[in-house]
Amino acid sequence: MSKTAIDAALHLMDEHINALNKHDANALAATLHFPHHRLSGTEWKTWDTADHYFDDFLKRAGDNWKHSTFNDIKVIDSSANKVHLDVEIRRFDSGDLLIASFRSLWVIIDIEGVWAAKVRSSFSPY
Repeated sequence: MSKTAIDAALHLMDEHINALNKHDANALAATLHFPHHRLSGTEWKTWDTADHYFDDFLKRAGDNWKHSTFNDIKVIDSSANKVHLDVEIRRFDSGDLLIASFRSLWVIIDIEGVWAAKVRSSFSPY
């Protein structure tokens, strides 16, 4: 496994969750390579650009969503330019009550010196 790649991927995950919880669409988009792909259940979704990514997230998360955490991140494998992560995601409402918990596979890659998520496969109910 590549320690440098793993460190970059874990740092990216911190940036992603911080941007998400700040509702910063631009910072969130900077943590994703576009086109960006997500498989949720059996539904495949592709965002060609960052234009509607955050709005789409808000629709999926629902009106009750306030913030999320990565409860658990496990490194599955890595190379010099790719890391696979098994992530437990938790979503909370404004009262800090858990509204969703699910696992997701994240593929973090380096393209021309930029580490970002390219593909996710989620067991999210949304």
